[in-house]
Parts: sequence; structure tokens; C-alpha cells
Amino acid sequence: MTDSQKLDLILAELQGVKGDVSVLKGDVSVLKGDVSVLKEDVSVLKEDVSGLKDDVQRLDRKVSGIEIHLENVIDRNIRLVAEGHLDLSRKLDEALKGEQARELYYVRTNMLEDEIRKIKESLAATA
Repeated sequence: MTDSQKLDLILAELQGVKGDVSVLKGDVSVLKGDVSVLKEDVSVLKEDVSGLKDDVQRLDRKVSGIEIHLENVIDRNIRLVAEGHLDLSRKLDEALKGEQARELYYVRTNMLEDEIRKIKESLAATA
């Protein structure tokens, strides 16, 4: 093989490598575009996560405020209402005690009136 043939063979190989490099450059260019899109997506994702963090912090503050309100206001109000209800229940029991005694007097009076009526009937029948 002559030097000229060797050079032609090397030249042919180099042209093949040059084609492969050209394809590789195209692939790298596409890869750069994909990386650029990926960077943009990551940037958008970071902004979204930042917004979510802010929302979570705001919700956490709201929940803490609600818990404090429950403990300090609503629990106390429920306790006050319950205590007032207990007082009303005691007063009702006291009022009903007098009512119960009055009912017993009415029943006793009715029984005595019935006995008096029977005695009168019996006296009227014997006379």
C-alpha cells in the first residue's frame, strides 16, 4: 500500500469521524436545548415550591390562631354556659320541690274530700 493510498484511507476515516462529530454536535445541541428547558422547569418549580411554603406558613398561622381562640374564648364560654346551666338546674330542682309538696297536698285533699263524701253518703243512708 502506497502512502497515497494510506492517506486516502485516513482521509476517508477522518470524513467518517467528521460525520460522526457532526452528528454528535447535533445531539449536543439538542441536549443543550433540553437542559435549557429543564432549567426553566426547575426555576418554575422553585417558584411554585416557594409559593407553597408561604401558603403553608400562612395556614399554620391561621390554625394556631384558631387553636388559641378555641382555648381562650370558646372553651371559657362553654364553661360559663355550663356553670349557668348548672345553676338553672339547681334552681329548677328547688322550685320543683315546692311544686311536688303542693301536688302531694292536692292529692291528700282530694282523698280527704272523697272520704268526707263517703261519710256523708253513709250518714244520709242511715238517717
